[in-house]
Amino acid sequence: MAAGALLTVCVLSATALRTGFGLHTVSAIYGETIDISCGHGQEKPDGLLFGKWKYEQPDGNAVFVATRSAVKNRTSFDDVPEYNGRLDLSENYTLSISNARITDEKRFVCMLITEENVFEVPSLVKVFILSFIHLWSFVQVGDCISKDSYPDTNITWYRNGHVLFPVDGESSKERNSTSGLHNIRSSLQYMSSKNDIDAQFSCAVAYYMPNGMAVMESDPVVFDIYYPTEKVTIHVQSPKKTIKEGDDITLKCIGNGNPPPQEFLFYLPGQEEGIRSSSAYHITDIKRNATGDYKCSLLNKVMIASTMVTVHYLDLSLTPSGDITKQIGDSLSVSCIPSASKNVSVTWMKPRIKLSKKTNTDGKSKTIFYEVDGFPKPEVQCVSLGNGVYLNKTEETTLSNGRYAAKIIISPEENVTIICSAENKLGKESHSLNISASESNDHAKLIVGIVVGLLLAALVAGLAYWIYIKRSSSASKHVGKELGNTEENKKLEENNHKSEA
Repeated sequence: MAAGALLTVCVLSATALRTGFGLHTVSAIYGETIDISCGHGQEKPDGLLFGKWKYEQPDGNAVFVATRSAVKNRTSFDDVPEYNGRLDLSENYTLSISNARITDEKRFVCMLITEENVFEVPSLVKVFILSFIHLWSFVQVGDCISKDSYPDTNITWYRNGHVLFPVDGESSKERNSTSGLHNIRSSLQYMSSKNDIDAQFSCAVAYYMPNGMAVMESDPVVFDIYYPTEKVTIHVQSPKKTIKEGDDITLKCIGNGNPPPQEFLFYLPGQEEGIRSSSAYHITDIKRNATGDYKCSLLNKVMIASTMVTVHYLDLSLTPSGDITKQIGDSLSVSCIPSASKNVSVTWMKPRIKLSKKTNTDGKSKTIFYEVDGFPKPEVQCVSLGNGVYLNKTEETTLSNGRYAAKIIISPEENVTIICSAENKLGKESHSLNISASESNDHAKLIVGIVVGLLLAALVAGLAYWIYIKRSSSASKHVGKELGNTEENKKLEENNHKSEA
């Protein structure tokens, strides 16, 4: 038997000792409860009197912590300061230790005692802790800290998921003398470049757990990468694609450094001295003589960028101008001279007008449409020939290429002719349009004509019948007198009375 076993026998008044159970490892998480079974599921020996728990110190001495009587079914705990209030012993002699600590990593032994034998069941306790990892970023420096870890851990650095190796920097480890936990710090010294813009840096710590090796990763961090400006660019910001005289523009100068430069020197065409400004330089109501190269540079006058700005314009000069008097048949030469920022073509446009019409759905009104083009913009007037009244038109709308359109709505009582004229200083053009009366008026006139005709026909028929009756009466009387037939005369008179009636 081992010396430790002999010592135990002496303590237990020379009782026989048996260690038929092998060493068992119990893994526990820091801060949780450690459960150490006695016998690891095997049946307890017959004639069991009581069970005791002890742990072994580094010097080999044993410290008893708990006892349970199998006869009286009663539990007692020894006065051990570090375990006061943390122990519990169940009926099957499982020892529970709450709030696991690093100092609980010991060799615990369960002793089952009968009248004849002492059975020892040893267990080795290992405590693990979930590492807490933090990552802080500084200028070209990252600090990765693993706090309160146990057992010892290693820190690995990553860039966009790939291991950074080797790592320049410093590492330090601190052990808390009270808790036995480790704080590990790893500082990353990294020479950054523009390729590291938006790169994600992270660190990971590997540590042992009851079920094997575990890894905890930090959240990725994007470091602020600083580098000097290597290139300057300038461009023009304008609300319109083409810059015309009178527009407002903004010159924008940009440096590709980080942080980007906030101030620049702007050089206007023909000027050697720069104007100090922010990254945006504003020009309002730009003139045609402002066409030229615009430049910008850093304040130290290096890395100059330039861009060409063209201010477009167009002037037309008509010769001769004003009121001109000529005899009929005389010739007149007129010229239009353009002055523009680029080549232009001159087209003479006398007024032209086109008319159309349609009957509206109500059957009473008509709509007259006109389209007119010409330059300068012609004035349009429409008049009714019947009464000489000028007609009101809707607001003109612009179509394209100098063309305009409007419409006139009328409800004529009778057929009428409409004349529309378009006129500018280059000439005049007129067109007419015949408009018939509305269908409703024609229909009403037709009904009235039919009624009047029917009344006249009835009057004529009645008058003819009355004349006929009168003539018939006179002839009857004359015949009666000539014949002298009294009886026939009576009959004729009766018939005449009936006819008159």
